[in-house]
This record gives sequence, C-alpha cells and structure tokens, in this order.
Amino acid sequence: MTTGSLWRFLLVALLGGISFPMLKLTLAGVTPAQLVFGRLLLGAVVLLVLAGVRGVRLPRPGGVWGHVVVAALLGNVVPFMLLSHGERTTDAAVAGILVGSTPLLTLALAAVALPTESVTRRKVIGLLTGFCGLVVVLDPWHRPIGSLGGQLACLGAALCYALYFLHIRRYLSPLGLAPVSLIAAQLCAATVLQAPPVLVEGATPHLTGEVVAGMVILGLLCTGLGYTQLFRLIGEVGAATASAVNYLEPVFSALISTVLLGESLTWTMLAGGAVLLGGLAYAENRLRRPRWSGVAGEVP
Repeated sequence: MTTGSLWRFLLVALLGGISFPMLKLTLAGVTPAQLVFGRLLLGAVVLLVLAGVRGVRLPRPGGVWGHVVVAALLGNVVPFMLLSHGERTTDAAVAGILVGSTPLLTLALAAVALPTESVTRRKVIGLLTGFCGLVVVLDPWHRPIGSLGGQLACLGAALCYALYFLHIRRYLSPLGLAPVSLIAAQLCAATVLQAPPVLVEGATPHLTGEVVAGMVILGLLCTGLGYTQLFRLIGEVGAATASAVNYLEPVFSALISTVLLGESLTWTMLAGGAVLLGGLAYAENRLRRPRWSGVAGEVP
C-alpha cells in the first residue's frame, strides 16, 4: 500500500465513521426509506455536478450499466435499507461488530471468486486480529444484544458490502473509467431503484435543522465523496484490503462521539484500537518496513 492509498484508506474510514452518528441523528425525522433515498439523491447530484465541471461523461449505454446496477444494489440500496432497519432494533456496538465482519467475508469470497487477489496467511492472521480488536473496542458484553431480526439485517448488510467489493474489483475497476463517472452512474441507478419504496410508503418527513444537516453530511460527504474514494482504493489495493476500512469506521465513530457528543473514552476502546491497528499493520506487512513507499495519489 502506497502512502497515497494509505491516506485514502483513512479518509474512507473517517467518512464511514461519521455516518454512524449521522444515521442516528437523521432517523429522528425521516423513515429508513426516506433516509436512503435522500443520501443517494444528494450524493448523485454532487457527483453529476463534479463530473460536469471536469468534463467527464457517464458511461455509455451498454454492458457497463448492467454491472453499475448490480453495484448500486449491493453497495447502496440493499445494505443501506438493511442497516437503517437493523440499527433501530440492534445496539450500535453489536451492529458495528456484525458489519465489521465484512473484511473477513470479503477475504473468504475473494479466495474463491478472485484468482488474482492475494490471500496470504499474513493477511488472514492480520484481519482476524483486527476483528478481535474491533470486538474489544465495541465492548458488546455490557450492552443489550437487540433483536435477532436486527442482527440478521446487519449481517446481511455486511455480506452485501463484501459482494460489492468483489464486484467492483472484478468487473468495474479493470475498465479504467474515471471513478467519478462510475460512482455518479452507480448513485443515479441507486436513486432510481430507491424511489418506488419511498413513493409507496407515502410518509411525511419531519425536517428539523439537525435532520437536514445529517442528511446533507450523509449524502455529500459519506456517500458522494466516500464512495468515489472507495472505488479508487479497491482498484489500488484490492478488495480484501480495501474492505478493512470497516474495522476503522467504528473506531472513528467512537472518537467523533467522544469529541462532539461528550461520550466517555474507555480503556476497551484504547486497548482494542491498538490491537486492531496492529492487526492491520501486520496484514499489510507494515511492522517490518520502516517507511511507506510510493507517492500520494491524485484526487479523482
């Protein structure tokens, strides 16, 4: 992993961490279907504007759009809905652990579906260690577990994300198209797919300043910017390594909650965070090298 990829990895994890408190904030005024539609619509708009400013066009009609629609379902519509429902009946820590299984699921699936993906013993040990650190950070032993349905929804979201990483790596990254073009197309497709549930539901949203702010942050930053950077990251470091951002997202979420919401920083967060980072460093062979290689990547 080059220095540029490392910074991209941290940025994607940070944006994912921000999304957890924003989800809780926004669900106070809108339904899960409205939340998903809103963040997808805002993300699509900002990327379409960015693509227009840079003179980048959406992919031409053809086989690419079939893969784009699959990516929209696996990476946006289905997991967003599952998480929005799952977090209503499942403790945040338990949900974080279940979603945190994404790197392990990705690694297992990559070993079967991606012959070119490097699945080494070092990476397996590192990701397993990182997952143990994630469990310590979230400290589920002192929290209510929540409903089985909510847990299955969160686990289903993790599986969707794992399949999304593999799909991008196998079918879209090799095309060499501009990330802003493909992700804009993906979010447009996802917005269209999410519109019918919102129309059928017909619920009236209760928009306060906090709800609107949360929706804007989710749409523009966590979805628009986050998925563009994630797409580039998958192409640079592979599906399994890129999926490890799911380990750091709850850590950033805990730190953000501590700073902004005044929540306490416990010893389990510090100890688990150290184990988690150590596992990721081992997986990427960072413990043997004194310095990172490469140069910072260009922003898409």
